[in-house]
Amino acid sequence: MQLHRYRLGSTLILPSSVVTIGNFDGLHLGHQVVLNTTIKRAKQLNLPSVLILFEPQPLEFLLGAKTPARLTRLREKIMLLQKMAIDHVIVITFNEQMAKLRAHEFIQTVLINQLQVKHIIVGNDFRFGFQREGDFELLESFGKKFNFLVENCEEFKIADERVSSSRIRQVLAASDLALAEKLLGRRYSLSGRVCHGNKTGRTIGFPTANLFLHRTKSPVLGIYVVQMRGIDDLPLNGVANIGTRPTVQGTRVLLEVFLFDFNRDIYGRHVEVDILHKLRDEEHYESLEALRVQICLDVEQAKAYFNQFNKLP
Repeated sequence: MQLHRYRLGSTLILPSSVVTIGNFDGLHLGHQVVLNTTIKRAKQLNLPSVLILFEPQPLEFLLGAKTPARLTRLREKIMLLQKMAIDHVIVITFNEQMAKLRAHEFIQTVLINQLQVKHIIVGNDFRFGFQREGDFELLESFGKKFNFLVENCEEFKIADERVSSSRIRQVLAASDLALAEKLLGRRYSLSGRVCHGNKTGRTIGFPTANLFLHRTKSPVLGIYVVQMRGIDDLPLNGVANIGTRPTVQGTRVLLEVFLFDFNRDIYGRHVEVDILHKLRDEEHYESLEALRVQICLDVEQAKAYFNQFNKLP
C-alpha cells in the first residue's frame, strides 16, 4: 500500500485506476464491503485500487468543536488499511479551498486529471463538492462523457439496520461495546504513543500509561475495562479513565490506563487499547483519597469482569 498526500494545486498523477471516496471513519463492516468491492474490481480490470480520504474530515473543518466524535484518527485508519489489499491511499487536505470546490471541478481536477479514473465505487447516498452538491447521478453523467463507470455499492445491514459511522457513535455513546464490535468487525480501540502525564496516579498507588487521543471529540468517555496490546505477545489487562480528570482540574481529554501487576517503563511505546466494558461515568472527587478509594473499587470490578470472562466456555 502506498500513501500519498495531496493538496489542491499540487500534482499527483497515477495510472488509470479504480477509485472509492469517503471518510471511512471507523473502517466498519460497511466500509470493508466497499473497499473489498473496489479491490475486486481493480483486479478484474488489472488496474490499481485507490482510496481517497480527507484530512481533516470535512465536518471537522466545517463545524469545529461541534463536529461528531471521531471513531478513528488518520494513523488508526492507515494501520487498519495496511491489513487490506488496497494499492493506494490518497489523503487530500481539506481546507477552505477544498470546501469551496464545486463538485464538477473535483471530478475534473482530481478524478480525471490526476487519477485517470476508469471505475468509481460509492454508496448511493454519497455526496461531495461545495455544499454537498455532487451525487451519484452527477458522477454518472461525467462517466458517460469521459468514459468511466460508476458503481453503486449496496448498503451493508446488520439486524435490518444500516451499518454506519453514525450508528456506531450512537452505540458507543450508549456503552453497548458488544454491538459496536459486531458493527466494526473488531473490538473498538484507541491507539497512540505512551506519553508523560502529571503523575498524580503514581502518588496514590495507581501509575497510569497516558495517551493523547488527537481528536476534537472522543466517542467514549468514562471508566472502562480495557486490554492493552503492543507491549507483550499477550494483551495486558487493566482499567482506564477516558476524560478530562476533573478531580485534578484537567481540561484536555486523555486516556489513562492502569495495568494490573505491571511495573515497567513503556514511555514512547505505541500501543492499542481495546475498550471492553464500561464501569461508570467520570466523576469529580473532593480529595485524592476519595479518588483512590474509588479506583480500588474500579480495579476490583474490572478484575471480576476478567475472571467471569475467563470462566466462559
